Amino acid sequence: MNVITAYKDAPTQTVDAKGVTYAYRELGPKGGIPVVFFVHLAANLDNWDPRIVDPIAQTRHVIAFDQRGVGASTGKVPDSVEAMADDAYAFVTALGFDTIDVFSFSLGGMVAQALAMKHPELIRKLVLTGTGPAGGAGIDKIAGVTYYDILRATLTRSDPKEFLFFNRDAAGKRAARAFVQRLEERTVSRDKPFALPGLQTQLKAIKKWGRSAPADLSKITQPTLIANGDNDRMVPSVLSEDLHRRIKGSELVIYPDSGHGGIFQFHDKFAPVAVEFLSL
Repeated sequence: MNVITAYKDAPTQTVDAKGVTYAYRELGPKGGIPVVFFVHLAANLDNWDPRIVDPIAQTRHVIAFDQRGVGASTGKVPDSVEAMADDAYAFVTALGFDTIDVFSFSLGGMVAQALAMKHPELIRKLVLTGTGPAGGAGIDKIAGVTYYDILRATLTRSDPKEFLFFNRDAAGKRAARAFVQRLEERTVSRDKPFALPGLQTQLKAIKKWGRSAPADLSKITQPTLIANGDNDRMVPSVLSEDLHRRIKGSELVIYPDSGHGGIFQFHDKFAPVAVEFLSL
């Protein structure tokens, strides 16, 4: 049996958990501890950069999934990060895993932190990119930035991620176009588009997270890799430094002259770092 190591070729599957049917894709060699990918705001299965996923899937069993109410998963989008973490736990345990590594980006990183606090025994290693802690300064302003950039993208007939994830300098614009093109590499069995009401609910959840009491991040004792660009307009880059200070023994990588999508702009540098960090 051939092992699928290209994300664009991974078939979409489903699993039922607590009344919800979750859509997911898996690739890479099975066996051992899987790396579960927690996706960002307003994102479905088609929003993962293959230049990040594929290198990890060369040696690891990778699983990406749609949160409840997102893409091909059934149910209603939760209005809190903690509820999203409960869903992630239901999904992972429905697949029969009791230990996972987590790769997360943006909202996914908030969900990953909540999951690590609720079920520390579940997570072996944690990758937090483009994200911030509960109560982090500026997180409650993400909705305003998002709506503004959606408008800018609409006026220029662009993908909002080109504005939200990348600097608007020459290098950033090039990286943005390349990133959006990579997301189109999958040409068959595309996921169901993200609906606007789900975006509004997720933004409410993020605002709650930003305005909630800070969590005791000293409880996160897993090896943790934190990464971001140095000019993140969505989740301020200083919050990556804050996570690094508060999660003992964590590693921090900040990419220069890049924004929220710094790991995608510098995928050629970041992917090997992530692969090494996640090695068994």
